[in-house]
Amino acid sequence: MLTIELIKEAQARVAGRIHRTPVMTSRSFNQVAGREVFFKCENLQRAGAFKIRGATNRILALTDDEKKRGVIAVSSGNHAQAVALASREAGIRSVVAIPADAPKAKVEATRNYGADIRFFDRQKDDRDAFGREIAAREGLVMVPAYDDYLIMAGQGTCGLEFLAEVPDLDCLLTPCSGGGLFAGVSTAAKSIKPSIHCFAVEPETANDTQQSIQQGERVAIPPPPTIADGLRVQTPGALTFPITQANADDVLTVTDEEITNAMRFMLFRMKLLVEPSGAAAAAAVFCRKLPDDMKRVGVVLSGGNIDADVLAQLLTEGGAA
Repeated sequence: MLTIELIKEAQARVAGRIHRTPVMTSRSFNQVAGREVFFKCENLQRAGAFKIRGATNRILALTDDEKKRGVIAVSSGNHAQAVALASREAGIRSVVAIPADAPKAKVEATRNYGADIRFFDRQKDDRDAFGREIAAREGLVMVPAYDDYLIMAGQGTCGLEFLAEVPDLDCLLTPCSGGGLFAGVSTAAKSIKPSIHCFAVEPETANDTQQSIQQGERVAIPPPPTIADGLRVQTPGALTFPITQANADDVLTVTDEEITNAMRFMLFRMKLLVEPSGAAAAAAVFCRKLPDDMKRVGVVLSGGNIDADVLAQLLTEGGAA
């Protein structure tokens, strides 16, 4: 089970190995959003995203035998980088299965951290089966991207830090894909402040969590088309989904255009470079999709690993905001 005790254990375990990321504010963003917004800047985290929290916690908790065997992860990018970096620092072997169409910058960073990369076809291959086959053949330990309590606990350390710095939030939002970040952060937040409202945010075209909440069971969708490459999971995690059901006041959705508009604003006005997946929760607030009584709002900017061509397009279309 995911508990506040497990999250606090994770915080102690990863201390000194991750950044305590800053919380930032912007009066110009507040004016557009119509409320006071606080940003937890995981785009400034090691390896460029929150994923290093969970990966580090999971890898440091391996047994000596498991460390000798090495690990494998399946990821579109940020979890891949996190596992590669955490493995290198722990002195163990890492293999990472990555979609062939993953952003080049994320692939290159993963390779530079020392991972052995294996590519699969997102449209044709079952990603989990692909990873399991390699794990079984080579005796590797699977490090899940989200569906693991130690991974969720690691991500929950972000929530502990956030509420320690800004304890009087009305609500908190995170991007949501497999659900590990939302599960961890919302569990931490509600343990500290039970009255806080928590919202998960995903792309309109990748709303598997929203559909699952509405139907009361996990729903699987086809590979979703969205600029937010890190939010293309097709179904919520088996372990994360019950936590999302319990903790989410609502699941909000945003369009790719809303995401890019928020990204441009944060880049030009706030000088923050945030990747599309990392900007989803900010986009929901930017476009005023929250209930009016949510006045003090916490937003997790979950990552900043943006591909050069996507950034070039953003700059070209964005102009001088």
